[in-house]
Amino acid sequence: MNARYCVVAVLACCALFATASAADEPRNPSEVLDSLDGVFEKFMREQHVPGLVYGVVVDGKLARVRAFGVSNVPAGTPVTADTAFRIASMSKQFTALATLRLRDAGKVSLDAPAEKYVPELRKLRYPTSDSARITVRDLLSHAAGFVTDDPWGDRQLDMSEADFSRFVANGVPFARAPGMAYEYSNFGFALVGRVVSNTSRTNYSRYITDSFLRPLGMPHTVWDIAAVPAPQRAVGYRWENEAWIEEPVLGPGVFGAMGGLITTANDYARYVGWLLAAWPPRDGAEDGILKRASIREITRPANYAVVRPADDPAGCPRATSYGFGVIPFSDCILGFHFGHSGGLPGYGSNVLFLPYRGVAVFAFANRTYAPASRAVREAANLLAQSGAFPERAGSLSPALRDMARVVERIYDTGDVLTARETLAPNFLLDHAAAIRNPQIAELRQKLGRCRLAGAQQSDNAMSATLALACDGGPLNAKVILAPTSPATLQSLEFVP
Repeated sequence: MNARYCVVAVLACCALFATASAADEPRNPSEVLDSLDGVFEKFMREQHVPGLVYGVVVDGKLARVRAFGVSNVPAGTPVTADTAFRIASMSKQFTALATLRLRDAGKVSLDAPAEKYVPELRKLRYPTSDSARITVRDLLSHAAGFVTDDPWGDRQLDMSEADFSRFVANGVPFARAPGMAYEYSNFGFALVGRVVSNTSRTNYSRYITDSFLRPLGMPHTVWDIAAVPAPQRAVGYRWENEAWIEEPVLGPGVFGAMGGLITTANDYARYVGWLLAAWPPRDGAEDGILKRASIREITRPANYAVVRPADDPAGCPRATSYGFGVIPFSDCILGFHFGHSGGLPGYGSNVLFLPYRGVAVFAFANRTYAPASRAVREAANLLAQSGAFPERAGSLSPALRDMARVVERIYDTGDVLTARETLAPNFLLDHAAAIRNPQIAELRQKLGRCRLAGAQQSDNAMSATLALACDGGPLNAKVILAPTSPATLQSLEFVP
């Protein structure tokens, strides 16, 4: 499909939903948050989940947290916001962030062969003579060529360092040559953990704890389930023969880098708020934990995007790829967003970040592979469609502010040539004044006098849709600046 066509189609889809939402008055945020309880209670009933906790973070604060059911079925212990759950593969984003922190410190190169940091990989037998060597970036983005290994990998959490070294040195089969496709590999992320351990000269779990968990104030987030007092622990169950059966507990090990973290809703919300604070890009001091640009980097699609069919009542297809430990998405309800699921014997979890709204939704459950992503996405859609949590645009850049006055003058005079000095070289070549001016005259006849309407906003420094208030109704002016200094007007379109 033509790239330009794709962009136009996506924008048209987004505009359709934006128009529909704008027709309704935004709802009260508290009312919308209250309505989410029903989503998760319904999910628990339908999925036979013993216990669940969900949270919504807004502008860095835990705006809502609710717990349902029990953490221990025989004891009837209620789930709370301080109940500790395994979050499984949601751990991967911590391992990815740790790798970027080491990259920023000059200790890791993402494009270096992974064998530079994990010597056992030098013995790998690649599937073809022309195979590229596996890089750290390949491991982070599941493009190393290893086979999808969820059922097997989930049972390897407690593999020891020595056993892992022997396992890798003995050779690992490939599903395909590295760098050719996305294929989810828990083993690949265990190797990322080994990269972190070897380059930081401490175990990956200790490095992540010292570098992220402690500075973020997450004292109840650990790697060993035995470290959690029994009353605070969510026991994991599977639903079998109409009964909940307790799953075996695995201790900490090498594969914890792909899925070993245990946390509470109150702890995890601190991490979520910190991550969201990396948006938008801005001037100002960094926090010393990790550069904001590096945090945002984990959400950049790293390979092989696909479009998933619609799986919600709105009929909204979703583009998806993989970043570093998170999955970036784009659709016509949530726009750009990212997240990750977690599944282990006894547990299912999910988180979705809506960075341009300053919002995230997460949920932890204690049933084997509970598909929490369904309820989390439904909740996120409700928040977005309510109008109570809009995308945040910034104020106009100085160049756009100046150009807004030029646009106002062009409309007021009805002549684009009154702003000749601010027009980019292409402007009159694309559409001559003899074509543009009659179109403006027709608008002026219908709408009368127009002036810029209140505060103007834009999501970037070089383009905006300016709102004008006219005697005969509203008018938008779509403006794109040229990449020149000083700024010049590349494109101008008036849209009633």
